[in-house]
Amino acid sequence: MFGLMVRFTCKDDASATAFDTLVGETIEAIRQHEPGTIVYASHRVDGQPLQRIFYELYRDRDAFDAHEQTEHTRHFLAARDELLASVEVDWVELQSGKGTTP
Repeated sequence: MFGLMVRFTCKDDASATAFDTLVGETIEAIRQHEPGTIVYASHRVDGQPLQRIFYELYRDRDAFDAHEQTEHTRHFLAARDELLASVEVDWVELQSGKGTTP
């Protein structure tokens, strides 16, 4: 498995609202068109109204690379920049877990 966690900080409340809309549209396309994407979850951060955390888990690196090439992901990557103050990415390697097969 191949995964990452991403912390997004939106510029302001209006940007956070627009970002959430963009994320909802993107996740729906991921559900419909990406069988190699096992988990793609967006979380709000308690006490940090402008922050969002994504947890992404893919079958393997090839599934992640395929995800990056989809039209909906390319649209998300292009559209998000005007809404964000910062992006932090942590690449993760699954050690063990419930509902996962390393």
